[in-house]
This record gives sequence, C-alpha cells and structure tokens, in this order.
Amino acid sequence: MKEQNLVTLILVTNILFLLYGISELSIRYEEADIFFNGTGFLHTLTNYFTSLFGQNDFALRLPFVLLHVSSMILIYKIGKFFLKNKIDRVISVGIYALLPGVNSAAILVNPASIVIFLTLLFIYFYITGLKKQAYLILAITIFFDNSFAVLYFALIFYAISKKENFLLILSLILFAIAMYVYGFDTGGKPRGYFLDTFGVYAAIFSPLLFLYFVYAMYRVLIKEERKLLWYISFTTLIFSLVLSLRQRLLIEDFAPFVVIAVPLMVRIFFNSYRVRLPIHRKYHNIAFSIVLVFLVLNFLTTVINKPLYYFMEDKKDHFAYKYHIAKELANALKKEGIYNIKANDLNLQLRLKFYGIHDGGIYELALSNRGKKDLKTVEIKYFGHEIGRYYLYR
Repeated sequence: MKEQNLVTLILVTNILFLLYGISELSIRYEEADIFFNGTGFLHTLTNYFTSLFGQNDFALRLPFVLLHVSSMILIYKIGKFFLKNKIDRVISVGIYALLPGVNSAAILVNPASIVIFLTLLFIYFYITGLKKQAYLILAITIFFDNSFAVLYFALIFYAISKKENFLLILSLILFAIAMYVYGFDTGGKPRGYFLDTFGVYAAIFSPLLFLYFVYAMYRVLIKEERKLLWYISFTTLIFSLVLSLRQRLLIEDFAPFVVIAVPLMVRIFFNSYRVRLPIHRKYHNIAFSIVLVFLVLNFLTTVINKPLYYFMEDKKDHFAYKYHIAKELANALKKEGIYNIKANDLNLQLRLKFYGIHDGGIYELALSNRGKKDLKTVEIKYFGHEIGRYYLYR
C-alpha cells in the first residue's frame, strides 16, 4: 500500500474513533462556561460552529477535530525532513494519532489543539524556508493563548544557538508582550510537584513512550545536531520540570510543545534499530511492541471509557465523570416533556442549558428526595450500572 494511502487510513480511522468518543461525551461545566459566558477565541469558535451545524456535541467539538487532523497532516509533512524512509513517516503519524493527550485535546473544548496546530504550522514554514510566513504565524500566536510564551522562550535559545537575529528579536518582543499581558506565575515555595508533573506527562504520552521521549531528547543533546523541533520540545520539558519544583503547573500550557517531537523520537529509534543486524534487533522489537500495545490500550480507553464504571465503587472516581451524564439527563427530562427546570447544582444547570433544558419552570432537580412523595426519579445508567440518580419535584 502506498505511503499516502496508509496515512489516509490512519487519519480516517482516528477520526472515526474520535467521532465515537464525542458521541459518548457530555459538555463539561468549564466548556459550557466558555460557550455561554466566554469572551475569547474559544467562545467565538464554538459558537460559530454550533450556529452552522446546530447546538450539539459534534458541532461543539468539530473545530478541534479539524485542527487535530490538520496537525496530523503537518506531522507527516514535517516528518519528511527528519525521516528518510516512507514507513518511518507513516509510523510517526500513527504514533501521534495514538497519543492519549493529543486525542483528548482533539475532542475537548480547550486551546491545546489550536496551540499544536499553529506551532506545527510555524515549524513547517520555517524549515521549508518560508521564513516570512513563519514569522507571520509566530506573530499572530500572541492573540490566541498565553501558553505560546513557552514557545517564544524556547525560540530564544534556538535563535541564539543558530545566530538567527531576526527570530531572536521577534521572540524576545513576543515573550515580553506575553509576560506583560498574560503573566506567568513562578512564585511559591518548593512543594514537590516534580513527580506530579512527570506523571502527567507520562499520562499524555503513555508511560513507556514518555520514558523513551526523555531518552531521545537526551540522545540528541549529547550526540546529534540540535534542530528547531528539538529546541522547542526539550526547552519546554526542562522549563516545566524546573518550574514544577516550586509550584503546581497547568500542564496544558506545556504539553502541546512536547508532543510534537514524535518524528524526532521515531528517527532516534530507527537509527538505533537499523544499525543492528536483524538477529540483534530482538529487544528493539519487543520494546516497540510493548509500547505500541500500551498506546493502543490508552487510546481506546480515551475514547471508549464508559465500561470502566463497572469496576468502580465510587462512580465519581472515573477520569471522565465530569464529561458524562448531562446529555442523558437532558434527554430523560425531554421525554417527560420538561424543558425548563430549577437545578440545585448551578454547574449542572449550565450544562443542561446546552442541551435545551433552561432555567425556570415548575420542577426542581435535586440529588436527594428530601422526604417528599410527589416526585419523579431519573436514573442514568451505563451498561446497566447506575451512574447518577436525580429527583424531580414541584
């Protein structure tokens, strides 16, 4: 099968899984707050798509899926500058498509997909020699998200190393603006969040792949030419780990600049793999197989996670609990002919509003029956297991 056909197959398969994952999600409170009360780019983007395709989960999350697909295409194109073999480029796209953190960003209302896409677009223009377009993309990133300050910081080191004076000046200016407009909290006393940060990165990559990522970054540091992609990912990793010694970080500000290093990791692996005779590749094959199995399992868990409730006594311990229930509850209320309700939980009230259940009416929604008899019970079940119980009374 041709290289482009394999990449297309990966893209289509990934999209189908993501669409299924979206069908299983409900809007989270933070997403609903952005949608109804926000003022930034995410608010504008989500409202625009829902105005085109209706107020539903697919329209809400479609722009992030499209950005994710565009980023996968850019990973493939950027990979051509790092990976000589066609199969390596296909594997690079495949691994990126399986990263748990990347797929989570692709189906949730958050800036990560935007940050990844714009960063990859800048890198692509820059390494193809389209410097003016690259600088333009870099300049407009200041209007999107505060996390781009991390990118500017990394580019300062790259520009100094490569003696790129214009890039250095532009990065310094953008970094100064970002610090002035958005700020960056670096205060606090040492609290030991280093391991927490390390653990979150492991969850974003999957544990074994993250360990290899750290090795690949170190390998380039001591033995290989340090290129733009390496500077961005390595500087971000070190910067975040150092900051984590003093404070708890919002990893979503750093992770987009780390996950883009997949082509570099694939190159390091296959360079080591191919210099060995076939009879000495046993451990590489085993390691690759184990990492791939864990990646696939983590990916499937990201998009197909409701069966996990079966194994949990406290359903709220489920990692995606805050993205469940609201849609099913709204549908249950509509079956009862109820489109207006007073919810004791104001966060839930806003989530229900997205599905057409508005504030008001003669019914009140509560988590307890308060000893009343004239009430209705609404049970939310996944795979026959009760996840939530709500009470309706006048």
